[in-house]
Amino acid sequence: MTFQQAVEKLNTIEKTLYALGHAQSVLSTDGDTVAPKNSWKGRGMALACLGELTYRQLVNPGTGEVLETILQHRSEADEITFRRAEVLKESYDDLHVLPMDEYIAWRELTNEAGAVWRDAKEKSDWNMFAPYLERILANRRRYAALKSPDQPAYDVLMDNYEKGAAMEMLDPFFRTLRDELSPLIREVASREKPVPAFMRGPWPVDRQRLFSEKIMALEGINPMNCTLGETEHPFTSGDNKWDIRITTHYHEEDPFSSMFSVIHEGGHALYELDIRDDLQFTCLAGGASMGIHESQSRFYENIIARSRAFCTPLLKILKEVFPVQTGSLTEDELYSTINLSGPSLIRTTADELTYPLHVMIRYELEKAMVTGDLSVKDIPGEWNRLYKEVLGVDVPDDRRGALQDSHWSFGGIGYFPSYALGSACGVQMLRQMEKEVDVWGTVAAGDLSPVTAWLADRIHRYGRLKKPKELLAGAMGGPLDAGIYTEYLRNKYMQLYGI
Repeated sequence: MTFQQAVEKLNTIEKTLYALGHAQSVLSTDGDTVAPKNSWKGRGMALACLGELTYRQLVNPGTGEVLETILQHRSEADEITFRRAEVLKESYDDLHVLPMDEYIAWRELTNEAGAVWRDAKEKSDWNMFAPYLERILANRRRYAALKSPDQPAYDVLMDNYEKGAAMEMLDPFFRTLRDELSPLIREVASREKPVPAFMRGPWPVDRQRLFSEKIMALEGINPMNCTLGETEHPFTSGDNKWDIRITTHYHEEDPFSSMFSVIHEGGHALYELDIRDDLQFTCLAGGASMGIHESQSRFYENIIARSRAFCTPLLKILKEVFPVQTGSLTEDELYSTINLSGPSLIRTTADELTYPLHVMIRYELEKAMVTGDLSVKDIPGEWNRLYKEVLGVDVPDDRRGALQDSHWSFGGIGYFPSYALGSACGVQMLRQMEKEVDVWGTVAAGDLSPVTAWLADRIHRYGRLKKPKELLAGAMGGPLDAGIYTEYLRNKYMQLYGI
């Protein structure tokens, strides 16, 4: 096969893989948002069929020859073509680990597990979900052993989401977070501020939907290319920059829960929306890693949306949509409210200070789950013990405990550390951005475009064209430093609480 023939075949392969991936993405999003509850069976059959077609398209001798031919002719390939082959070869190697029948069974398992998880969470019944998690863990252990038998299984799983992530690096990272933040969390908890009277609401869901539209507009999200749906656990999906789906969950007693979900998922959406046109419909049209993706969502959710500057445009919108509830509310009161801190049960609604320890707890649990040191039946008990030990809270039920997150149901074991890594990376990006952009002046003016443009120039537009380390080096000004992250949190919350 000549180099030019390989490139032509690569274009055909990627066009087919895109179509199959897009169909699977839309089916999955539909299942999590508007599809009838019992639709998972028919959807599972369709996803299994599409998964088989994907496997056959990617894992075959012909595709392997195409990729090897391009990789062996680096001097003839342009940057995009070579990187496409490089990234697709990673997917080829990853998918090749499991035989096709096992891969299809895996897709069927996670589809069914997602439906069972939602039901189990609603009923707060861990025992309903436990058998599925047993099978998911067994599959992930087998996958890790086949892919990299000489590496710890949990390192192999984390590497799927963040290249190079390993316990050797993450253990000291999380230890620093716990050592540096735990004393401050205890001090803040001792000075806990009461929830302001205006938060009593009520906050009608129909008005919250309007609020979400205005928040998306403030964030700079084009509604022609990105829609907002409703689901049990917020997420973002999409396979091209002209069709991104984000979701949220509304709570009548708290408008900020959904607001921060919308802004968080909006951060993911902005990443995808800003990827270059010439990378679309290829394997390069996506985030470089989940840690980098989470750095963008957490950047908007916390660094921007929980800043004092953001309270200026935010309060204007709140008073427009909820005039009765926020009639006498001031910007300073709003800033204090959206940064109320205290140990809590739910990760997705946790404040910026305590959030990393929610992630640390899941990291410790996953390490033990994967090695088998923690049995599935004992996970709720260990979850509850760690929440009491680390955050000082008692977990009342499985719904607000071990069943609160969807990640284990879709097989996302090893994903959670990306949230903390992304949060830390985002702070270092901020420090670089502040050297070049009037961040807080533009945010206070309700104009987030300079912030987004800076991130688009350093991160978004490249998709997967550049490797994660290369992107981070250009955006952070140096290697990851947990101390910069903890210093940011300490300074912010010591000022907020007068410590």
